Amino acid sequence: MAMNSVALETLRLGVNNLRLHKLRSLLTSLGIILGVAAVICMLSVTEGASADEMRMIELLGTKNIIVNSVKPKETVQSSGSRHMRITEYGITHDDVNMIRASVPHVAEVVPLKTVSYKAHHSDNQTALLVVGTTPEFFDVVNITVSRGRRLGYEDSRGKKRTCVIGDGVRAKLFPLKDPLGESIQVDRYPTSIPFTVVGVLENVETAGAPERGVQERDLNNEILIPFDTAMSQFGEIARRTDTGSREYLKIQYSGLYVTAAEIDAVEAVSEMVKRVLENNHSQEDYEVKVPLARLKLAEQKERNSKLTLGFIAGISLLVGGIGIMNIMLATVTERTREIGIRRALGAKRRSITLQFLVETIVLSTTGGIAGVALGIAGANIVTRLASWDTIVSGWSVAISFGLSVLVGIASGLYPAMAAAKLDPIEALRYE
Repeated sequence: MAMNSVALETLRLGVNNLRLHKLRSLLTSLGIILGVAAVICMLSVTEGASADEMRMIELLGTKNIIVNSVKPKETVQSSGSRHMRITEYGITHDDVNMIRASVPHVAEVVPLKTVSYKAHHSDNQTALLVVGTTPEFFDVVNITVSRGRRLGYEDSRGKKRTCVIGDGVRAKLFPLKDPLGESIQVDRYPTSIPFTVVGVLENVETAGAPERGVQERDLNNEILIPFDTAMSQFGEIARRTDTGSREYLKIQYSGLYVTAAEIDAVEAVSEMVKRVLENNHSQEDYEVKVPLARLKLAEQKERNSKLTLGFIAGISLLVGGIGIMNIMLATVTERTREIGIRRALGAKRRSITLQFLVETIVLSTTGGIAGVALGIAGANIVTRLASWDTIVSGWSVAISFGLSVLVGIASGLYPAMAAAKLDPIEALRYE
């Protein structure tokens, strides 16, 4: 009981002394306040950006290997002239058959075939991609239908002229009415083919992030049709007009999504897919992308960013601690006579040490609390003004607040010990 009363009395004395010098106490703790706020605000911005990037990468499917047909610098031209040419490149039926037959641990091989670049409804026309694919595509790329239904096996087997449109297509072709059941005319030179809308995709976030390097396709501006319908209605040649010239692209598959059976097999499957393509192609008319590899790179980048920013912001806390130490050393000098009187009246050294230590702990604790509040407010301001997603995590608050208390204890320990070591007689003579 006596120990508790002594501790309470020491705490009261420390708090009262700080209250007697409000402005000095505020300025002393300002370094801690700004340091904690900087740690929380900077880490919240990094956490938000990293979480956004990793979420977008995960939307691509961490078990997927994405293979795209890419037009090489020197392409094989079946025939052509300056105004009309047929260019042949990309993934072939042989590639797909060999991947399915020879690559183990493959759960799905989902084909993609771009058949047209224009479509219209009534007077509304827009440039987009019309892509043939199978029902498995919706699962491997984690997309859902907001209205209607997705493409089914009956659509593919029956080679039906049905389609699922992206949210951007809906906005452009059907700005004022429900698109379900409506007909879209897909361009196929010299005429067009009607497709009935059976579903509308939810807005796909990866479509809006090309600057982050995670965009694979703009599904918001695509029309998805059954793969067998694409092959039967459009064949292997797609027509594309550019600045007065007509280019006919002969591409058997515009892309593939190869899904590994387990996440641990992704890297091995991707290497085997690359070897199959290298053996089958004399030119580099394909590219292989692995979202899992990008996810690991993004996680490593996030760790590095947190360490760097945490180190930079930690310097602010250190500066705040030095400020507390300087002020407390000056306070010891200022209160030398008071210390001498207390020692002469029987106060023990540990009581003197504890009193000064309490003052620094109170300063750093209140500064830490104010810094946490300021840091959270700063993160919210950044979100509102700059439209950046920020995430204030519990661990960043706990670490920054804990560091502020530790810095306060460390910076106040030396002045407190210096005060306790003063000789009472010399202290009483001090003026």
